[in-house]
Amino acid sequence: MEKIRWFVMSAYKNEQKAEEKLSGEDGLEYFMPKHYAVRVYHGVKSKRLVPVIPNLVFVHASRKQITEFKKFHNFIRFVMLKKSVGLEYLTVPDEQMDNFIKVASQHEEETMVYYKPEEIDIQRGTRVRIHGGKFDGVLGVFVKVKGKRSRRLVVMLEGIMAVTAEVDPDLIEIL
Repeated sequence: MEKIRWFVMSAYKNEQKAEEKLSGEDGLEYFMPKHYAVRVYHGVKSKRLVPVIPNLVFVHASRKQITEFKKFHNFIRFVMLKKSVGLEYLTVPDEQMDNFIKVASQHEEETMVYYKPEEIDIQRGTRVRIHGGKFDGVLGVFVKVKGKRSRRLVVMLEGIMAVTAEVDPDLIEIL
């Protein structure tokens, strides 16, 4: 039995189609980080929920399940990582992804900001666990982010992206 993992996938110019097919009856568990942004469609400005990174989809399944899915839906591709031994599928550990989903799924949160991994220095932060509130149980790093007044909770997906959110200091347990 192949291990079920979070694979980083690319749905090239087809985020909506990917969501449709992945949530369908032959679909797989997936997560697409989104945020509200002002967009202009047909000359009209509106605030819409859009993907944070175009084409990026995280799929929770075994490689065999995804390969089977891809036979019928070829618009979705594996994101590969170049290693010294060759190419490798880019995956995210379950615990890291669970923490990320808990924070990133709070679309209404105005204080939430996404960063590239190189934009945040988590070495200077403190490892923490949140107790209570909407981020209950989340493990992350409490750090001062450039351009923000208060310290923030950072949940990092190694080498892919980071999400930060404001957290009440009373809910933080230092690890």
